[in-house]
Amino acid sequence: MCGIGGVLMNHQEGSPEAITRQVQAMLSAMRHRGPDGQAEYASESIGIGANRLAIRGIDRVQPPLFVHESGVVVACNGEIDNHRTLRASLATQGHVIESSSDIAVIAPLYLEKGLGFLEHLDGVFAMALWDPRKMRLILARDRAGERHLYYATSGQDFWFASELAALQVAAPTDAEMDAQSLAHYLRSGYCPSPRTPFAKQFKVCPGEMIVRERNKTRYMRYWTSPIGRKQTSPPSASTFDAIFRNAIKRQTDVDVDYGVLLSGGLDSSLITAVARRVRPASQLKAYCIRFEESSFDEGSSAQTVARLHDCPLTMVTLGAHQVPQMLRHLIRTTGEPLADPAWLPLFLVTGRASRDVKMLLAGEGADELFGGYPTYLGALWSSHYEKLPAVLQKAIRRLAGALPVSDKKIALSFLLKKFVDGQAHDGLMRHLLWNANLSPEWIQRLGMDCPVDQAGHHELPLLDLVQSHDFGHSLPDALMAKADRGGMCHGLEIRAPFLDRAVIEYASTLPTDARIKRLRTKAFLKNYARRYLPAEIVERRKRGLSVPLGQWLRGPLRDWATERLSGEDLRNVGIRTDAALALMEEHMQRRGDHARGLWNLIVLSEWLEWAKEARNNASSMHELPVQAALLRASSF
Repeated sequence: MCGIGGVLMNHQEGSPEAITRQVQAMLSAMRHRGPDGQAEYASESIGIGANRLAIRGIDRVQPPLFVHESGVVVACNGEIDNHRTLRASLATQGHVIESSSDIAVIAPLYLEKGLGFLEHLDGVFAMALWDPRKMRLILARDRAGERHLYYATSGQDFWFASELAALQVAAPTDAEMDAQSLAHYLRSGYCPSPRTPFAKQFKVCPGEMIVRERNKTRYMRYWTSPIGRKQTSPPSASTFDAIFRNAIKRQTDVDVDYGVLLSGGLDSSLITAVARRVRPASQLKAYCIRFEESSFDEGSSAQTVARLHDCPLTMVTLGAHQVPQMLRHLIRTTGEPLADPAWLPLFLVTGRASRDVKMLLAGEGADELFGGYPTYLGALWSSHYEKLPAVLQKAIRRLAGALPVSDKKIALSFLLKKFVDGQAHDGLMRHLLWNANLSPEWIQRLGMDCPVDQAGHHELPLLDLVQSHDFGHSLPDALMAKADRGGMCHGLEIRAPFLDRAVIEYASTLPTDARIKRLRTKAFLKNYARRYLPAEIVERRKRGLSVPLGQWLRGPLRDWATERLSGEDLRNVGIRTDAALALMEEHMQRRGDHARGLWNLIVLSEWLEWAKEARNNASSMHELPVQAALLRASSF
C-alpha cells in the first residue's frame, strides 16, 4: 500500500458522504502511488482510504486497507518485514490472520500491545490506525523516516495524506507560508520535520506517533536514534554479515520482480553482491543513470559491477533539455519543494525501471551510519586545523580563494573553500554550513532571515553529533523524500537495506576509528565489503549521484533559470530577485560556484507557482472558507 489519506471531523457537517468525497479526492491525487487497487472506509466522523501498490500478497483479493473484526481500521504505506514472526506469535495468542498481507498483522498487534505496538514492528511505514472503541486515531512514521505522512488541523478537524499535494485537495486551503521553514529550505534545500512550507500543515517526524483522541492530540516518540551508543563488543565483520544478509533477505521477501539502483560505488555494489548471494535463483536487474559529462558519469563502473554479479544492466541518460518539464512535473505531482538536483535523474531511471520491476534496492543510509561523507573528515580534522599557526591558516585561506571554480563533479576547490569558510564556527553549526546550499551572507542579501537551529545531543562527541543530525534530518527529509517521490511517481518502491533496524543498531555502536580512520571514510564497511567485492571497487573514490548543474546553468539552462529567478512569486515571499540575479551573474562569471544555491531558488520559484495554482483551483468540496494568500515580504 503506497498512498493513504483520511479525514477526522468532529462537527455536525462532517457526514460520511462528505468525508468520503474528500478521501476519494486525495486518493485520486495519489493514484500514481498505487495502481493496483483503491478502497475507502467511512464511519461516523472518520474516513480513511488507501491506494495499493502490490508487493506482497499480490492477488487482487487483498484489500488496500484492513478492517479488523474488532472494528480497528488500518491503512499503511509500507512493509512490515518481520510479519512472518509476528504472525506466528499472534497465532499463539488466539489471532487468526487469514490475509497473507504483511499489513494484516498490525491491528491484532495493536490489540495485544496497545500504544506500544510500534516498538514490535520492523520495516518501513507511514500508517493510520483508527480505534472506534476509543475514538482514537493514530498516525505513525517509521524509525528512519523512509515513508512520509503529512497532516493538517483546523479547529477540531484533522486531515492526513502521504503527499502534500494530495492534502491540498481536501484540507482547508491556507497558503500562509512558514517563515522558519522557508529559512531552513533556503539553507539546506528541504523542509525539516515537522515543518512543511505551509504554516498550518505538518509532517509526522521519524520515529513519532501522533495520537488524536477526543479532540486532544499527543505527540509521542516511540524510538530515537541510537547513534553514539557505547559498543558492547569489538566490531566483527562476521557478526555484521549475518545482520546485513538477513536485512536484504527480508526486504526481498516479495512476490514481484525487483532490481537495484547501481552506481558502481561501494554501497550499491555491496547490496548487489549480497542480494545475489542471498537469493541466487532470483534475477536481479540493475539500473544506472548516465551523463555525457565524463566526471559525472558512472556508467563504466556500474557495468563492471553488473558483469561481476551477472546482473542485466539498463542505463538511461539525463540531458539538460529534460530538466524544466521534469521539475515541473515532480513538484505538481508531490507538492513539496526539494532542492536536490539528483531528484531528476532518480525520477528518470525509476521511470525506466518501472517497466520491468515494482521495487528497487538502494544504498541510502550507509554514509550517515558508517561515516561516509567528506564533511565527517572535516569534523574530525577541524581541530587539527585550529592548532595550526595563524600564518599557515592565512596561507591556506589564500590558496582556497585562489583556486578556480570547477564544473567537475568532485572539485577540490569547492571542498577546500567550504572547509576554510566553516572554521569560524563551532561543531554542528560548522557542519551545517559545510552542507549549506546558500551561505548566511547570501541568505541575508536575498532579504531573508537565517534559520534558527535548536539541535540537541551536544553531549555527544562531534562525529556522533553530526552523524546523528544527518540521520535525523537530511536523510529522512531530503534523501528518503527524494527516493520516495522519485520512485512513487511511477508506482515503484525503493527500499534501503542499510536502514534495516538491526543494521542501524549495529552501525550505531561502531567506534570512531571504525568509521573514519585517518583519511579513510567508512573504514569498517569497506573492510567488510572485501568479502564480496574487489579492492578497486571497495576503495573507489566516493562520488554520489550528482548532476552537472553548474555547467548547465552557464549553458543550456541559463535563460530558463534567469526567468525563474526574476519571477514575481519569489518577490511575493520576500526574496529580492535582484540579489538572486546577482548570484546568477557571479556563477556565470565563475566568481563562485553557486549552482546549489541557484537551484534552491529555481525549485522554490517553481513550487510557489504550483502553490498559487493549487490555491486558485481549490476543490468546491472544502467545507471551510479558503483563507489567506501567500505571505508578502512585510509578513516576515
